[in-house]
Amino acid sequence: MITDLIYENGLRGMRYSISDTAQWGDFTSGPRVINSETKARMREVLDDIQSGRFAKGWLLENKVNRPVFNAINAREQKHQLEIVGEQQLRELMPFVRPARKTARM
Repeated sequence: MITDLIYENGLRGMRYSISDTAQWGDFTSGPRVINSETKARMREVLDDIQSGRFAKGWLLENKVNRPVFNAINAREQKHQLEIVGEQQLRELMPFVRPARKTARM
């Protein structure tokens, strides 16, 4: 939801839409998370995409039946965020419609 708010209204609009507590967290913690090191890692990822390394790796992963992809996907489905979200948080938010599950989920 935060990403949607930023996309639709920019940072100012997102900050207007969240609680003051969350905004305080953005102001005080955001710079510790998104910093020059983060930006350097993002540049590396962009370089992988632009050079074709990302695509080559993905094609190879598919050619050998996705062993790394499948292992990571299985691990991520058991992540605490998924479990807490499914078992606790979404029950407290009846205004959030459950996403339609697809074959990939």
